[in-house]
Amino acid sequence: MPIHGVHHIAMSVPDLDRAHAFYVGILGFEEIFRDGWRDAPLVDRVMGVEGGSGRAMLLEAGNLYLEIFEFEKPVPAPLDPAPAVNRYGFTHIALDVTDIEAIHRRLTEAGMTFTCVPQSSYGLQTTYGRDPFGNLIELQEIHEESLMPRLGAKRQGPRTTIVPG
Repeated sequence: MPIHGVHHIAMSVPDLDRAHAFYVGILGFEEIFRDGWRDAPLVDRVMGVEGGSGRAMLLEAGNLYLEIFEFEKPVPAPLDPAPAVNRYGFTHIALDVTDIEAIHRRLTEAGMTFTCVPQSSYGLQTTYGRDPFGNLIELQEIHEESLMPRLGAKRQGPRTTIVPG
């Protein structure tokens, strides 16, 4: 059973239009499609809900598709406004960027909050920020000398290191 790769990541938000403004308008994702559903037994069965309705959009940036849902029904549980990175489950998405300093500056000016300015270690510059819904987004810029593989690069065996404190 070969896995070809990760096709998309999905998230649920309380306001699809606000998500569009952030992910398309600020981060620069491209909208592939937008749709809605109501009284759709097949969708309910696949998602494991009853009487589901809502809207969704699929966005693209580089090699990533991001699917974003806004559920009308069933009514979603409230979102933790700042979930910790050390909680169980998926914790963040990492976006590979060029010129992290300029992107960090532009996103900060647009109102995005970050844990810190981009930090450098082992050929990688990185920082975490939050989208308008509290989801963690890592920005990373990988340089040649990094232990982190670049997107699309063929790995040359395992790499190990101890990250300094």
